Amino acid sequence: MNLAFPFRFDARGRSAESDDPRHVRELIEQLLFTAPGERVMRPTFGTGVAHLLFAPNSPELAGATQMLVQSALQQWLGELITVQAVRIEAQDSTLCVLVQYALRSGEIVAERFERPGAGA
Repeated sequence: MNLAFPFRFDARGRSAESDDPRHVRELIEQLLFTAPGERVMRPTFGTGVAHLLFAPNSPELAGATQMLVQSALQQWLGELITVQAVRIEAQDSTLCVLVQYALRSGEIVAERFERPGAGA
């Protein structure tokens, strides 16, 4: 078992834990919504996609963001997952990142990660 993210306590008053598939999802969420430079000991960790919520929408930006996210996932979580697809969507004031990946166990997972904008 792994510590849950975000850190919290369980019903017994102990540190909450996550099973492996849930832990991988939590690691992806941390990577997606951490800005590079935000972590002191890992300055290149993160993608900074939350900043794109207010950027002008274009096919070029979507393609560049998709490559940015996919390469960050491979760099930081490549030992845990195989990335199969990444899709970025901006819906009103919410940024949605759709990631399809395979766990090392062979299980295929598709997850949707959302982050509301400042006005939400």
